Amino acid sequence: MHIVEITDKKIANEFLHFPIRLYKNEPNWIRPLDKDINGVFDPKVNKFFRNGECTRWILRNEQGKTIGRIAAFINKKTVNKDNDQPTGGVGFFDCIDDQEAANLLFDTGKKWLEDKGMEAMDGPINFGDRDTWWGLLVDGFDRPPNYQCNYHFPYYQKLFETYGFQVYFKQFTFGRQVMDPLSDRLYEKAEVAQKDGDYTFRHIEKKKLKKYAEDFRTVYNDAWARHPGVAEMSSLQANAIIKKMKPIMDEKIMWFGYHKDQPVGFYINIPELNQVFKHVNGKLDLIGKLKFLYHKIRKTNKKMIGLVFGISPEHQGKGVDGALILAIRDVVQETYTRYEQLEMNWIGDFNPKMIKVVEQVGGDVVKTHHTYRYLFDRTKEFKRMPIKN
Repeated sequence: MHIVEITDKKIANEFLHFPIRLYKNEPNWIRPLDKDINGVFDPKVNKFFRNGECTRWILRNEQGKTIGRIAAFINKKTVNKDNDQPTGGVGFFDCIDDQEAANLLFDTGKKWLEDKGMEAMDGPINFGDRDTWWGLLVDGFDRPPNYQCNYHFPYYQKLFETYGFQVYFKQFTFGRQVMDPLSDRLYEKAEVAQKDGDYTFRHIEKKKLKKYAEDFRTVYNDAWARHPGVAEMSSLQANAIIKKMKPIMDEKIMWFGYHKDQPVGFYINIPELNQVFKHVNGKLDLIGKLKFLYHKIRKTNKKMIGLVFGISPEHQGKGVDGALILAIRDVVQETYTRYEQLEMNWIGDFNPKMIKVVEQVGGDVVKTHHTYRYLFDRTKEFKRMPIKN
């Protein structure tokens, strides 16, 4: 076996196409869009290159056949943030069921990170925002992945943990039927905010996207930028996120909460795109775009994703979360009954308040991902992600 660093387009295509062969007999796997994967490693597309660097490799066997891949990266904004040691990351790991092969891939990423001054690595994570390509699937193999979410074989958990990775935190995906009732407790919470005349709730309007991008940034930085490993969002980043969502956004399922007209919360849902992209086989070329347009017009997508939920800390515990959820309920259960299923991604086990809110929305944990950490100093005490109070 030998490692090959990605240095030209031909080898980059091997990196891109290896999972197609690896997962060809897995019915629940959905091929990611080529442009999404390539964009992660393109400095002209991925803003994280401004404050970071990455590289990637493939692993070939004696016959020259690709049997694995991995990427390693550093985000200079977060390597030391809330960490006991400089920490980089590895991701986009795929491998045959062979521990020796996996170890060689992990060792390669580890050495590159050590040479950059890192003392630990998290994985599998993304060279980008936390909401995409983050975590190892360990439960929920019977369900297809949501858009830009990882799907893996069950044996990957053994490959990571045998090497020495330990669970840094878990990410849960909750699922429910849209028309199922909400908990009585949620109605009680919502009533608190609804009785306070200073709180208002409204869904997004496409004609005012610049305003909502800034509102999104304000709440995001209040609610998340204090978390370990999370950098503050700039206005440029917020506008890029909203602009990226514009072609697929459904105004009626994207809601904001305000206190005296100042943004204090949001609950952003979008149509689940993999229900459409599974028909394009990774290619968003002319034919792929026509297929996308067809399914968008026909509204064949019956699942929505609870993409992100946030409440500014000073307004938590005041019923804002419940009022936002009921605002969407009033639409999707009463007047806009397009969707049948709801899944809520990326609920960290370090955030018990958010878990409690999601449990009140209803549903069960239908997928679990692990974000692992590997300390290069094997004698150092391992610490899990701190619980958010």
